[in-house]
Amino acid sequence: MPKSSIINLQIITLLLFTGLLLPIQSGLSYASDSTGLTQTIPKSATIERDSTSDGPHVFRQNDSTMIVFYLCNDSIIRQTFAVDDTLRFFGLCRDTETEYTITADPPKIEPCRYDGVSRIMALSDIHGEYEHLVAILIKGGVVDSNLIWIWGAGHLIIVGDIFDRGDKVTECLWLLYRLEKEARRFGGRVHFLLGNHELMVLRGDDRYINSKYLDGVVRKSRIDHRDLFGPDMELGRWLRVRHTAIKINDILFVHGGISTFLIEKEYSPESLNEIVRGNIDLRSSQLAFNDEIRFLFGSKGPFWYRGYHYDMEGRYPRATAADIDNILDFYDSQYIVVGHTEVDQVSTLYDGRIIAIDVPVEELGGLQALLYENGKLYKFSFQGELIPID
Repeated sequence: MPKSSIINLQIITLLLFTGLLLPIQSGLSYASDSTGLTQTIPKSATIERDSTSDGPHVFRQNDSTMIVFYLCNDSIIRQTFAVDDTLRFFGLCRDTETEYTITADPPKIEPCRYDGVSRIMALSDIHGEYEHLVAILIKGGVVDSNLIWIWGAGHLIIVGDIFDRGDKVTECLWLLYRLEKEARRFGGRVHFLLGNHELMVLRGDDRYINSKYLDGVVRKSRIDHRDLFGPDMELGRWLRVRHTAIKINDILFVHGGISTFLIEKEYSPESLNEIVRGNIDLRSSQLAFNDEIRFLFGSKGPFWYRGYHYDMEGRYPRATAADIDNILDFYDSQYIVVGHTEVDQVSTLYDGRIIAIDVPVEELGGLQALLYENGKLYKFSFQGELIPID
């Protein structure tokens, strides 16, 4: 073989290995191990993109074909793959060293109750702040510097609101999507609960979406923002098996809160999760005549409730200590952890029975988390500070 041909073959091999050259319209899918885990380790903790790039978005055209597309440098690029059981592809736009793994089987609904969990980290209201999410996960030892799960059998809980405001929502979603698979391999779990902003996006409410998305991928692709996360998109399918409420040990996690109005209707975590999942795609005409779903999606429901913090004039009063007792008794819980309503620091309310974890990221310089370890609760900061919660 001529020397020039050998050099060209080496270059092509290198490009394929690094993900810089991909099979265009090839119909290829990559073999996967039984875990469905990503095997290529990202070389950096952040994905640096310009303000006009977003992706990947994965459209399931049919049972055997997936289309992967990005907005990259202000243009839509895409690849079409034939898939038998698992698609593995390297990123196409400034994330070419990251490998994505997608199974053909639909995402599974996981249990919403766990006992005997020794380590829990809970975060809330990330709002597309990818770098802040990465920073606290690394500092907390949940992932290593390559963003690989190293927390063993620990449970990571995102108490809603990955969406809106920030400009790296897609990066946050794919990170959690991958970590969920990796954690399960080691007996751990990643739980991403639905918040009001997930509900808004899935139902087509664009009020708080970062302009990057509407002016970028939505305009260029001609796909509505809600449809980027529709039931025929991979992230949309994944989002539709999320829980609204989850109980781990004696701690109940929910985005906004559980009101007395909810326990009057005797919603268990299981029934609450099932009802929300089954109705998240209701059209406005259907919602208008469904009193139960309008209640659950409204101000007294688990996504928007703020009654642990203050009165909502004309809607409901602030919860009393007796209300909190009744709610905790009904769910056989010692604590309720909530996001949604911002507090200065991770804080306790009602003599430590309510724990609020939605903090002002910009003012603090980073996220704070709730850490549960061996029966004790702590406030944990992105700087590594660990402060017991009495």
